[in-house]
Amino acid sequence: MPISDCEVRDPRMRRTRRLLQEALKTLMQTKSFEEISVQDITEVATVNRATFYDHYTDKYSLLEAMVGGGFHGMLHERNVTFDGTCSEALRAIVLAACDYLTEAHSGGDCDRQSAFQPLIDAAMTTAIQRVLMQGMPSGAPVGLQNEIITAAASGAIVGAVNQWFATPKRPPAEEIAAPVLALVLPMLEQAGALKDR
Repeated sequence: MPISDCEVRDPRMRRTRRLLQEALKTLMQTKSFEEISVQDITEVATVNRATFYDHYTDKYSLLEAMVGGGFHGMLHERNVTFDGTCSEALRAIVLAACDYLTEAHSGGDCDRQSAFQPLIDAAMTTAIQRVLMQGMPSGAPVGLQNEIITAAASGAIVGAVNQWFATPKRPPAEEIAAPVLALVLPMLEQAGALKDR
């Protein structure tokens, strides 16, 4: 499995991955995701297919990295980290997910891409799970694993944000943060991930 874009330190690898992601973004402006081939991506990025496969297993993993990287970038710009010491960081994650989904749909690209929404959901869920894992304690209670708890919590956040986004005349994102936290906090507290509210 290729390493996450967040873990890439080599500037040449970062540059190549950025080229591939920008090529995919460019192609998605004129073609549906289903119509785009790896060959199309490599031609626009001006890299060969072997280089593509050195970085990503397929176009789906490229899309996941593109979405995950964009979401992580948003969290980084906002200085959002989850270390398990308070719920305010979790609130910031929920608001960032609302903003990211809104931005992803603002250009109309998502609406044109029939396969895009499930992929963006999966990528956001994975990105949120990575952030939540940073705040999990090293040992979990018997029968519970940190990965299961963070997967459930991140899935709940993404599901709630999608429901908010799909709501006609949706309220401001700040108004849904509290109900989402009421749902997710007990999950994380069960694993001892939140030490102080």
